[in-house]
Amino acid sequence: MAAGHRDPPWFERGGSGARLLVLIHGLAGTAEVWRPLLTALGDAWPGEWLAMDLPGHGRSRRRGSYSVGGYAADVAALIGPRRDVVVVGHSLGGAVGLALASGWFGVDVRVTVAAGIKVRWSAEELDRAADLAARPPRRFAARDAAAAHWLRLAGLDRLWDAGHPGVGPAVSDRDGAFEVAFDNRVNAIGAAPVPALLAAARGHVVMARGADDPMVTDDQVRALGLEPRTVPGAGHNVHVEQPARFAGLILGALDEAAAR
Repeated sequence: MAAGHRDPPWFERGGSGARLLVLIHGLAGTAEVWRPLLTALGDAWPGEWLAMDLPGHGRSRRRGSYSVGGYAADVAALIGPRRDVVVVGHSLGGAVGLALASGWFGVDVRVTVAAGIKVRWSAEELDRAADLAARPPRRFAARDAAAAHWLRLAGLDRLWDAGHPGVGPAVSDRDGAFEVAFDNRVNAIGAAPVPALLAAARGHVVMARGADDPMVTDDQVRALGLEPRTVPGAGHNVHVEQPARFAGLILGALDEAAAR
């Protein structure tokens, strides 16, 4: 695909009502990671929901390059002219959610819940991300081997197995071999400018993390000027590991915004 061509992301909608919940997955993920949360929310969510596979992930097309701002523009186009928008993003998706909350992309975000954003990067980590971005896609003779590789990339290898239904969109059959649908070049995004994104964000912003998340600590969140919402019994994929508790956190953030 030629660089600069912007096919819309694959997306799915559900529910009904004026309020819109926008779910943005993290690096290497797909919209499938949100199904446990949607089940946990059930009828407690008072409105519609929208989840997508970001470009370079799952069922969405690849591009020549990727950025937080580019992803925010993609998601804003899917949202359209809506009011009463609640954005929930995980990891990279959390940074995209904060960019949307700035208003720069024409979306009026009422509440943003950003979970598991990595806010501090070492030089070695940035170098590794750049190295990963330059690697060609790995090809596997067996689907299960490709699925296992994707599960490690997405941090889901201790939560799902290769036969989990959520794995399906993450693996592609290409000319008799199997690849993960995730485009390694997304790694070139590296460190998102989280302090600047928080400074620009409007509405009510919550920074959340799993208590056992190795990617970000409570003190790192506090250094950004916010008190972290820490979910016990969860690591980096808090929305998969503790969906009921995370659902309660989201609904609580709505109540907080209403009381402001």
